[in-house]
Amino acid sequence: MRRFTALRGAALTALVLSGALTAAPARAHTGRPPGTGHCTATACHFDVPPGTYDVTVRLGAATASGTRITGETRRSLLPETAVPAGETRTESFTVDVRTPEGEPAGPDGHPGLDLALGGSAPALDAIRVTPARHPRRLLLVGDSTVCDQPADPYSGWGQQLPQYLRKGLSVANHADSGESTVTYLRDPRLWAAVQPLIRPGDLVLVQLAHNDKTTDEATYRANLETLVAGVRDRGGEPVLVTPVVRRWFNADGTLDNDTALLVNGLGVDHPAVIRSVAAAEGVALIDLTAKTKALVESLGPEGSKALYLYNEKRDNTHTSVHGATVFAGLVRDELLARHLVPEGRVRAG
Repeated sequence: MRRFTALRGAALTALVLSGALTAAPARAHTGRPPGTGHCTATACHFDVPPGTYDVTVRLGAATASGTRITGETRRSLLPETAVPAGETRTESFTVDVRTPEGEPAGPDGHPGLDLALGGSAPALDAIRVTPARHPRRLLLVGDSTVCDQPADPYSGWGQQLPQYLRKGLSVANHADSGESTVTYLRDPRLWAAVQPLIRPGDLVLVQLAHNDKTTDEATYRANLETLVAGVRDRGGEPVLVTPVVRRWFNADGTLDNDTALLVNGLGVDHPAVIRSVAAAEGVALIDLTAKTKALVESLGPEGSKALYLYNEKRDNTHTSVHGATVFAGLVRDELLARHLVPEGRVRAG
């Protein structure tokens, strides 16, 4: 991505938005609107060090607009936002900037914060980037169904979750493709690197099961307990997440089979073990297996294809951008239902 005029590390200065940060008639500006000197019509770049940043944007133009914002490795940060002609609307979100930019075992990516402007008629009127003060972070530990996928048509639900969160909540997605509980704990780029980042009050969502194909039950349970204890040792709050189902239908239109419900070749029922560990350890549980099973079955064999990459790749495990967005919405709903995040920090679906 093209690089623009930089804001340097410790000398980072807030890009100040002029005028009230509320919906108002669009105004003519003398010179460039605040902050947009770091942007083209489709992208913005800010040369900031790794950290957590609040981004405030003012959207709108003389004509009706619809603006969607993604950032870093294809993370959805702001859903398409419509603004009537001649008006402006201000939105804010908090974003994690890190190296590596996407998957922990992947390439470093580009330094700084990169944002991409999309939507039906993108219109950025002004932008401000400031270091976040005391944000609450959601750290994600998972596999390819969760991670920041680097390229279309793939997307993990963790990649789509940020668009549901407002300023003050950020997602730090440390999920990595191909990982099991065994490999996530063993690889020094993964748990050994993530655990020291956990701060008191952080939520740490753990969804690992798809790749534990040869992990016996005792080992799988012990690995989950190790992750839970490691989060608590750092003052974080662990949340165990059962895995999204595979789109693998029985003849009667149900998903009641080992492939769909993540029972491995040794007979280990991963969702059941996760539920058991959550109950035994007093850990919050998001039963994404049950939620995605009900949704996929309700859509049926044909309607559920769009959630996965069946049409593109004949893939019944990995999700499309649409499917990942829908599944992220289920996670958002569960976070609210269990009072794990404040309602005022979450966007409606």
